[in-house]
Amino acid sequence: MAKLSPLLKQATPVLAERGEGVYLYDTDGRRHLDFTAGIGVTGTGHCHPRVVEAAQRQVGTLIHGQYTTVMHEPLLRLTEALGEVLPSGLDSLFFLNSGSEAVEASIRLARHATGRQNIVVFHGSFHGRTMGAAALTTAGTKFRAGIGPLMPGAAIAPFPQAYRYGWDEDDATRFALRELDYLLVTASPASDTAAFIVEPVLGEGGYIPAPPGFLEGLRERADRHGILLIMDEVQTGFGRTGRFWGHEHSAALPDILITAKGLASGFPLSAIAAPTALMEKARPGSQGGTYGGNAVSCAAALATLQVIQDEDLVGNAARQGARLNDGLQKVAADHPAIGDVRGLGLMQAAEFTAPGGEPDADAAARAHKAAAERGLLLLTCGAYGNVVRMIPPLIVTGSQIDDALGLWSDAVADAVG
Repeated sequence: MAKLSPLLKQATPVLAERGEGVYLYDTDGRRHLDFTAGIGVTGTGHCHPRVVEAAQRQVGTLIHGQYTTVMHEPLLRLTEALGEVLPSGLDSLFFLNSGSEAVEASIRLARHATGRQNIVVFHGSFHGRTMGAAALTTAGTKFRAGIGPLMPGAAIAPFPQAYRYGWDEDDATRFALRELDYLLVTASPASDTAAFIVEPVLGEGGYIPAPPGFLEGLRERADRHGILLIMDEVQTGFGRTGRFWGHEHSAALPDILITAKGLASGFPLSAIAAPTALMEKARPGSQGGTYGGNAVSCAAALATLQVIQDEDLVGNAARQGARLNDGLQKVAADHPAIGDVRGLGLMQAAEFTAPGGEPDADAAARAHKAAAERGLLLLTCGAYGNVVRMIPPLIVTGSQIDDALGLWSDAVADAVG
């Protein structure tokens, strides 16, 4: 009898039978507020009727049209539609299946385009588990331990984690940029550096927004040294942060943008976008894949984009995110065990800290478990596992936010007193 790998540990005890909007229903019929959204995937909610209808219609006509063999309409229509929301100048797209694949494709492109090897990443980054992406991931040793040697050429610079350093955001930003300059004259010469790759908000690294000045500092240094700037928008894209793209909280524009998670409401699809002149520098045969740009996934993604626009889900993420942050701040004010609350849009987190200032993973785990017992599904993150994150679907309402905050308040009180 076959079993799932024992390494696949569930974050919650739920055996899901169906999903509807912001709710998951288990096999006992119990309803759960899903503030995980499949790790930021189901932005339009579970089984949005328009996404379901688009996918069902496509399944009945063409499921798989391998896109280096034949072309199909869903891929062409999605490409055209994404052109309306992508940053200026990013007019060429390559579709894949997962975020890790898209990260690998972006690194391949950057190396081909610049003729340079090194990639600078930032402490707390998560870019995937495949071998190249794992070399760029520093959110925790569990993603890279025991598989070396990893891909060479990855250099690690500080991310402005103000709370961890005990500084304000401006001081943390100045420090991180100063250390990046130092890295470029010590460990990764600018002339050997192909790209900076950065998440506008650290995901697995603890839900830490990049200060606008940091992203703008990266852009300035990239321009000065002929380095490409890659924005990993796998988790922050498609409205999650209250802007369509997470980097739009700053004035910095990427040379390459990576998107996945929220792109197709749960169907596997990812993409990289770049200017045509840059994409043309990729070597022949370096882009392809059996399932990339799958017809059903593309149909679902097109419907997802239309729902986001028609229902103003980006605006809703901004409004409800502010409501969620305000409520989390109020809970934290009553419980000193929560040392920090932070986030952008519907990407919010609470960090648990012991009285001496050390990360308190046990308290976070207790609060996470207590929330699940009450019907609120959450996830933890951060290098120490002491951050509890909330990632509801972008369709969430104010009353659902308030319901979640009530459950969270009770869970924290139960976990830390």
